Amino acid sequence: MREIQLSKFAQIEKLNIFFRNFTGSHLNLILKKIVTKKHMSIPKINAHLHTPYSFSAFQDIDDALDRAVSEGVKVVGINDFYTTEGYQEWSDGCKKRNLYPLFNIELISLNEDDQKAGLRVNDPGNPGRIYISGKGLSHPFKLEEPYASKLANVRKEANSQVEAMCEKLNEILTNKKTGFSLDLDWIKKNLTKGSIRERHLAKALRLKVYEKWNGNSEKIKEEFKHLFDGKELKTETENIAGVENEIRGNMLKAGGSAFVPETANAFLPMQTVCEIIVAGGGIPTYPFLADDANGNYTDFEKDLERVAEQLTERGFHSVEFITTRNGLELLEKYATHLHDQGFVVTLGSEHNSPTMEPVELFARNNTPLTEKLLQINYEGACVVVAHQHMVSQGLSGYVDETGKADRSKRAEFVKLGKELINNTITH
Repeated sequence: MREIQLSKFAQIEKLNIFFRNFTGSHLNLILKKIVTKKHMSIPKINAHLHTPYSFSAFQDIDDALDRAVSEGVKVVGINDFYTTEGYQEWSDGCKKRNLYPLFNIELISLNEDDQKAGLRVNDPGNPGRIYISGKGLSHPFKLEEPYASKLANVRKEANSQVEAMCEKLNEILTNKKTGFSLDLDWIKKNLTKGSIRERHLAKALRLKVYEKWNGNSEKIKEEFKHLFDGKELKTETENIAGVENEIRGNMLKAGGSAFVPETANAFLPMQTVCEIIVAGGGIPTYPFLADDANGNYTDFEKDLERVAEQLTERGFHSVEFITTRNGLELLEKYATHLHDQGFVVTLGSEHNSPTMEPVELFARNNTPLTEKLLQINYEGACVVVAHQHMVSQGLSGYVDETGKADRSKRAEFVKLGKELINNTITH
């Protein structure tokens, strides 16, 4: 008996020596593997991805979906501005890869009362302007009148504003005697899939400058200094995303030399946007900004309890977060509170810039999400999946034809969504 006890003590001592010899990084690696294994039962979800049908870091839809597969993401949501034209390609690509597709859209609305009050909602630079997503739209997509014309007109207005900026940009290029101009038809044909945004202009201008100077970094910097009215290019020329962002900031955003403000027709009222989403079979969804890198919030979002009440008053039953924008602690606090209040909560990465980030979701500074956040996102995606499935069958989904939801039925939709997702991703 004493030999057995000594043997046990010896084993324990060996384990103690083993762990004492491990560095902190080794222990972190072990813990990460344990956490990863624990999270494996929760499918990875990315519910908000832009594609080249609006603007995207991805080369094409196959690029987006291949990255999702390689990173183990199982449910993916297309979420382009003003358009559903990528739905069929998204659907076909997901089917080939055993991914579950979500069909979403994003629009920009205007609430005149908020604008008059100077209230910043989820656009920190423009009071009254509100970004709204629609989740789980019908596919094949159909939209009856008068909503079809309203969506087509607002998309046309958005394109017209960028076309006007291209014209103004060419005037600047001529006045500065750069020796080149931007060809709008070439941009539409080679850089877009129907929707043209100021990011396309920034990309086209960068390509022209790089082509003119054949990649000569010093000459490229001099050219941009000339274009920026003496302001130095801060980004290294190898950082393409950074250069394009500086072009936008200096020339194409509000206050920039080529900026053209939107007309009143470029924005539909918030309620009309929600009606379009519901008419298209979707769930109106409020995208949160939450905290920025300096810990700031918009006027509308800074009081969490109050914003949950106001969103409910405004008819929203679904919210989303672009996770890389927010610190982990804040993200979990907001998502948990809203989930507990009965909201459908989904998370995404957006990818609406030239910067390529992982499709798998992380909080700010590449911080892994907690199990709580992964679970909330999974349940939210399940509701969207169940909703779009029922709508495609001609049935009423999570929100009815007026946009109202019975939040007490959320668990039923989660259950149905889980079954639908599992039937797809396990085959």
